[in-house]
Amino acid sequence: MLAYILRRLLYAIPILVGVNLITFALFFVVNTPDDMARMQLGVKRVTPEAIEKWKAERGYDKPLVWNGAAEGLGKATETIFFKKSVRMFAFDFGRADDGRDIAREIATRMGPSLAVALPTFVLGLFATVSFALLLVYFRATYLDFAGVVLCVAMMSISGLFYIIGGQWLVSKIWHLVPISGYAPGLDAAKFVILPVIVSIVAGIGSSARWYRTIFLEESGRDYVRTARAKGLSERAVLFGHVLRNALIPILTGVVVVIPTLFMGSLLIEAFFGIPGLGSYTIDAINAQDFAVVRAMVFIGSCLYIVGLLLTDISYTWVDPRVRLG
Repeated sequence: MLAYILRRLLYAIPILVGVNLITFALFFVVNTPDDMARMQLGVKRVTPEAIEKWKAERGYDKPLVWNGAAEGLGKATETIFFKKSVRMFAFDFGRADDGRDIAREIATRMGPSLAVALPTFVLGLFATVSFALLLVYFRATYLDFAGVVLCVAMMSISGLFYIIGGQWLVSKIWHLVPISGYAPGLDAAKFVILPVIVSIVAGIGSSARWYRTIFLEESGRDYVRTARAKGLSERAVLFGHVLRNALIPILTGVVVVIPTLFMGSLLIEAFFGIPGLGSYTIDAINAQDFAVVRAMVFIGSCLYIVGLLLTDISYTWVDPRVRLG
């Protein structure tokens, strides 16, 4: 087991390095520091002196990957690549354009993002799997047909409709919860309950339909027919055999959600005024704060790789043949 985990960790290192290199190329080779300065300063204030001053204030005035004018290790360390890219592996993200420390902002905003993402993840997974099992239990009936039609209809509607509709109905018409905002501590519950419900409702259509397909495929296998032939009830077959053997594709779908647990939902946080990492990323994109955007891209790739590693490990618990293979 330990050898399997170490092997997966070794696979993750070149992936993370590759993502970091691609991010560096996109931000500093395709989009040069001069281009960043022109976008930040605007057309009216762009002069060679202003560009150089803007680059010097943010450390973009150094060579990209090799500083021939420096001495010793400074040839490699006194570069944009080392200052802005290599240091990210130590989670040293530097400062945003407004002067605030990016790492401190991320640590502060992670709490509100988790307050929305964790309940959405747990309750949403329970709701979608339960609904899919219900449809499979009543398969080939009018209830199953109506459930599939409902799933297709829900997944065909834009997520913005659920957000705006939820705010209008629950907050503006019924006045049950605040329409937006956030408060620390226990007061956060009244602000996150509507975003959580909206997120679950917006995602239940596509997820339940996908899980239903998986469960139906498992229901037609030989071991399920054997279990039914032995006299097991349909409930025991579904929960004791079908659900257990369908855990691997379920875990594969869950890994995609893991980065959002920390990164937050861009739309949900932006529309509900939650000061999480999602809204932080949106604000950085609008303000063209490239330092923050790079940091969030790097963190997102790290979380996705961690999610893949956790999924591989969970595969070994569900199916030991994965480890043996």
